[in-house]
Amino acid sequence: MADEMIATKVVGSERLPPRERIIAAARELFYRHGIRAVGVEAIAEAAGTNKMTLYRHFDSKDALVAEYLRGLAAEKHSAWSTFEAEHPGDPRAQLEAWLVEAARNVSDPKSRGCALANAAVELPEKHHPARCVIEQCKQDSRAKLVALCREAGATQPELLADQLFMLLEGALVCTQSTGHQGPACNFIEAGRAIVAAHLR
Repeated sequence: MADEMIATKVVGSERLPPRERIIAAARELFYRHGIRAVGVEAIAEAAGTNKMTLYRHFDSKDALVAEYLRGLAAEKHSAWSTFEAEHPGDPRAQLEAWLVEAARNVSDPKSRGCALANAAVELPEKHHPARCVIEQCKQDSRAKLVALCREAGATQPELLADQLFMLLEGALVCTQSTGHQGPACNFIEAGRAIVAAHLR
């Protein structure tokens, strides 16, 4: 897809400094169209800047991709703190909050799945600077889920966490092929059934 067909000004980013505008534009365009389909010219145009400014802040498109994914990873990490703050000392409630938030993401009609998983498919090269960001974020998410399952009293916390992790990853992919009314619409019921089977 040609850059001129992709680039659209990122709404609400006008007051941001150039670097943040570039990241905001990249985030929107990469998620909507895919990393490989979007060129730096489209990103610069959507950010209301130019390629020279983009390259002043990022050595390459690959570096921008890695930074975009770091931002997503940081948001995912902060969600765990939110669950804990909303349900202090109650790991089962935190696990339910995780399920509810995950179900919200799965059922969002604007969703194109997990941006990190999408990026992993587009960037199979192990040496790509974004690969370590993707892999570390997924490992951290699984570790957080294992810890929460353990705190909630699961006798097999790794197994419970892996089942929930794979259920979410599968549901996010499933929405892309069968829509939000397909099997993925049963995500939260399936998740609760898995949790109930482990936490009796």
